Amino acid sequence: MEKTPETPSRGHVTASSRADSLGSFSSIASNSFVPLRITAEGSGPFAGKLSTADADDVIFTEVVAKPHLVERTPELIADGGSGYYKVSLLLAGSSILVQDGREVVMQPGDLSVYDTSRPYSLLFGEDIRNLIMMFPKNRLDLPVPVTEQLTAVSLSKEHSGLAPVISAFLSQFPAQLAPLPERIRAKLAHTSLDLIATLFSSILDSDAAGRDPHQLLLQRIYAYIDDNLASPELSPGTIAHAHYVSTRHLHSLFRQVDTTVSTWIRERRLERCRQDLLDPVLSDRPVAAIAMSWGFTDAAHFSRVFKSAYGVTPSELRFS
Repeated sequence: MEKTPETPSRGHVTASSRADSLGSFSSIASNSFVPLRITAEGSGPFAGKLSTADADDVIFTEVVAKPHLVERTPELIADGGSGYYKVSLLLAGSSILVQDGREVVMQPGDLSVYDTSRPYSLLFGEDIRNLIMMFPKNRLDLPVPVTEQLTAVSLSKEHSGLAPVISAFLSQFPAQLAPLPERIRAKLAHTSLDLIATLFSSILDSDAAGRDPHQLLLQRIYAYIDDNLASPELSPGTIAHAHYVSTRHLHSLFRQVDTTVSTWIRERRLERCRQDLLDPVLSDRPVAAIAMSWGFTDAAHFSRVFKSAYGVTPSELRFS
């Protein structure tokens, strides 16, 4: 699991900005997302509008603009904003996405994903309306080396059954999200992440035959950990036994994705606790009970590691 990336400069919760020039649009887009280079396509005056809703570090932005080219170069990556996925839902117009040596032509209703940590380009050859969901890569319950296979492909074509459901859900943002209370926005953001993770997993599972066996094993282990987070017995030993591998091999698999088994378990448990603390349905449930339900048996220890991870105590998060 990657560390939480640096937070892009952006407005809090909601924002709507119009631009009547390319320079203004470029500035607004870079502040809303990550540092980008934007050039106009074709002649005539340029204009655009970005409408944004921010919910628990998940940013939903609708972009309406004249034809243009967006580029994320190595130089701009060095300026910041690494560590995010951007899921794009094209609502009107067409586009060409290029990343990791792959290229895909997007039409209205298509979903695609790209990674701000590596160079990419997006060409919009006509007037467009595009919805972008941006979130830290470590908010997705999937190993990064696995999801890297999905950049610059049409997620809608890869899973024609589930993608339209997700598209219909996301297409209402950010306009419908903006007026809602913070806790409801956070809940919907979590639901969006769950839907994206489900879509990614479904596509990867259907293409399992052509994938690295180590990645397939790691994906099964991730799923097993998530299914057993509530058990205080969850440990490297029990995980290795359940998958018929040695603990040494298990630790080697996690080193390949720059983490450890114990760190992954702790981070997944903390994230589940954080989601429950923000869930209005669970507002009357004691913090200690939430911690215990996800495998933390010591309330004081839970509070310390939670604050270390998120910068606030569980109680401060709940009442913020």
